[in-house]
Amino acid sequence: MQITNEKVVTLSYELTVTDAEGQKELIETVEQDDPMVFIQGLSGLPEAFEQNIEGLSEGNTFEFSIAAENGYGEFDPTAIVELPKDIFKVDGEFVEEMLEVGNYLPMTDDTGNQLNGRIISIEDETVRMDFNHPLVDKEMYFKGTIISVRDATQIEIDHGHVHGAGGVQH
Repeated sequence: MQITNEKVVTLSYELTVTDAEGQKELIETVEQDDPMVFIQGLSGLPEAFEQNIEGLSEGNTFEFSIAAENGYGEFDPTAIVELPKDIFKVDGEFVEEMLEVGNYLPMTDDTGNQLNGRIISIEDETVRMDFNHPLVDKEMYFKGTIISVRDATQIEIDHGHVHGAGGVQH
């Protein structure tokens, strides 16, 4: 079975990135015993990733790069925001290990969208956070193997995610 929209794809891969200075770094390895599982066309992955595996089948290998502008884009200075420090209180107190420079925190915007932000500085009254994706401005190089491909169930399509092994358990 070939990878097309609404197929459940199970794969393993290595991800290497190249930064603006041309330095390469292996940043993620997804092994066959703990693979990535997603629905093609509903994954939230960069469109260029899905385009590169479209048409592949179980057992096929892949090797491709995605330019920064086709991956997670270019750095957006408007994604750096100053937030009042008080919003980080839990039961009226600051959790010190949570408020550390470099930590990623899940946040919700004004419309209820979930975002992950990285703390870049902490001042007396504010916390400065960067909501750019960690792979912004980076060329990504993927090398991997398609482990399996199957039809997504209607429930999986309706929910927008895989159920069962490697997916969401309701």
